[in-house]
Amino acid sequence: MDTKIGSVQAVVPNGDVCCPPHSGVSPVQTSTVPFNFSEATLGRHLARRLVQIGVSDVFSVPGDFNLTLLDHLLAEPGLNLVGCCNELNAGYAADGYARSRGVGACVVTFTVGGLSVLNAIAGAYSENLPLICIVGGPNSNDYGTNRILHHTIGLPDFSQELRCFQTVTCYQAVVNNLEDAHELIDTAISTALKESKPVYISISCNLPAIPHPTFSREPVPFSLSPKLSNEMGLEAAIEAAAEFLNKAVKPVMIGGPKMRVAKACEAFVEMADSCGYAVAVMPSGKGLVPEHHPHFIGTYWGAVSTPFCGEIVESADAYLFAGPIFNDYSSVGYSLLLKKDKAIIVQPDRVVIGNGPTFGCVLMKDFLVGLAKRLKKNTTAYENYHRIYVPEGHPVKGDPKEALRVNVLFEHIQNMLSGDTAVIAEAGDSWFNCQKLKLPKGCGYEFQMQYGSIGWSVGATLGYAQAATDKRVIACIGDGSFQVTAQDVSTMIRCGQKTIIFLINNGGYTIEVEIHDGPYNVIKNWNYTGFVDAIHNGEGKCWTSKVFCEEELVKAIETATGDKKDCLCFIEVIVHKDDTSKELLEWGSRVSAANSRPPNPQ
Repeated sequence: MDTKIGSVQAVVPNGDVCCPPHSGVSPVQTSTVPFNFSEATLGRHLARRLVQIGVSDVFSVPGDFNLTLLDHLLAEPGLNLVGCCNELNAGYAADGYARSRGVGACVVTFTVGGLSVLNAIAGAYSENLPLICIVGGPNSNDYGTNRILHHTIGLPDFSQELRCFQTVTCYQAVVNNLEDAHELIDTAISTALKESKPVYISISCNLPAIPHPTFSREPVPFSLSPKLSNEMGLEAAIEAAAEFLNKAVKPVMIGGPKMRVAKACEAFVEMADSCGYAVAVMPSGKGLVPEHHPHFIGTYWGAVSTPFCGEIVESADAYLFAGPIFNDYSSVGYSLLLKKDKAIIVQPDRVVIGNGPTFGCVLMKDFLVGLAKRLKKNTTAYENYHRIYVPEGHPVKGDPKEALRVNVLFEHIQNMLSGDTAVIAEAGDSWFNCQKLKLPKGCGYEFQMQYGSIGWSVGATLGYAQAATDKRVIACIGDGSFQVTAQDVSTMIRCGQKTIIFLINNGGYTIEVEIHDGPYNVIKNWNYTGFVDAIHNGEGKCWTSKVFCEEELVKAIETATGDKKDCLCFIEVIVHKDDTSKELLEWGSRVSAANSRPPNPQ
């Protein structure tokens, strides 16, 4: 009989709601294969646990401290080891995998590998992604001694790596004996699922192959206690919110990024269906709200909102934000025209209404479902939007051989989207251009706005495509970001992925240029298609194209979606260095102003 584990779902989400799949649970897989004692090892126990929670691909970089562990992960029939070019990309890949599958995992070696993957783990922490980071640790006999090991900073203290991970993971397990190994591993994995955050597991290099009685059977299935709302608090919050919203003239509702961790995407849509409010999404929440919803009005991003959306939200007399994060980027340099006394802020387990009261121990999903039943139908805000809305124009038609413009590129990318695609947007101008894409029903969308680590998209594309085999990933990556993590395009080719990568070559860090320009924003230009051809090296399926004008772009897209639909397609798009979205120009100037505020008088 299947036992439910945690908050992970290993199946593809329903296309009706754009919420990532870890909004449900995953059945534990129980094996009928005969079991023998030689398989009752720590390594196989960990491997089975990963398979049970829905991980079928683990991203790894070998090192002498994790080699035996990798042997035992390879021996697990349900587990595929994906070797990456470096640890940072392995972490980014596990991040992208978790966005599609609900949980991800990576394996690296002690300290040199652990500290290399740390940046990716920090990014996953910022995005509330359950990620199991496994490190091959020192021999168990070396703990408590005065020995100095290689791959360390030359001190007999082995805790440096652990101390670094303590700030970016929600649980840390150092497994250096067999007696409590199963308990530490199970606690770490279950904590990742409960908290929806990364965890760190260090396993001594001499332990994975040793049988132990605690691993002598199939791992005993464990289940996670569900989080529950305080019923009295829930009822009080719903009553207060209903009163607040029902007396408003033109209320709106806005979805934010924390709807993912709250598993409240469907509840948000249920409320939108019921109340008739205009529905918007924060930039970091794009992809969590279905854009085919009849009352969807676009992305609310202050001064750089999609047309007419910002005006409707900021002129509303009441707004409900579900799972928002208001940072300097999402607030466009703290320039949002919102008033706290008009807002209901719904966090995963807390509701704040106006300037008060605050209701704790109230789960977002329960609150939205309950509130939907108490709200009066009010379509005023949407009607106002519909009244003032003017359809966007199309880019000016250029000459056949005219240099390609970015707005023309994204018009063609828009036409490529369907329920069988997913978009990965790199930090930079792709943030702003991809925000304007209208996502069809079932189309995936991912980007990393809170942490904003350039280069994230290469590894994330690898991981997402490895998990979402039913979708063709379309990645939009700037040349500056690509240079940080380019190597793992080779891993995409080796894995037989069919992603389409648009490499936008404008000669530098354009987003930084618009915040604060300087010679450091100019990078060495590469022959990017030549680079990918070199790493392809005739092994696997890969096709590249360099385009300079719209005519060439059209032919490249036809080829990528036609004759080369079974290949990884890399399309290098040459554009002018100053060709940016108007939204980036506005956003950059406001963020620059926020960054350059003088010190307050002391």
